[in-house]
Amino acid sequence: MSGSGPDPARPELAAAVRLSLRTLAGDAPGKSVEVRVPPFAAVQCVEGLSHTRGTPPNVVETDPRTWLELATGLLGWAEAVESGRVTASGSRADLARWLPLVRL
Repeated sequence: MSGSGPDPARPELAAAVRLSLRTLAGDAPGKSVEVRVPPFAAVQCVEGLSHTRGTPPNVVETDPRTWLELATGLLGWAEAVESGRVTASGSRADLARWLPLVRL
């Protein structure tokens, strides 16, 4: 994904989102932040207090294209948050330390 081309087919998009979120969870183990990329996946990551019920206090949510642009370094964390392409709430919801996941 170059950021400006058409989206890949849904199965490939879903697989890329799921695998990259799994990589994030491996790089930043923990359960204090929930990262949501609907409709494909959500993971808990980042060390800190674990959350077990209801809406967690630290949530990151974005669409699949934005997530993959972040994961590959085509989009920076600060730019994504400032432009509203990512919503990040809570004191631990800054993922800049772990992104990009892949260096192209």
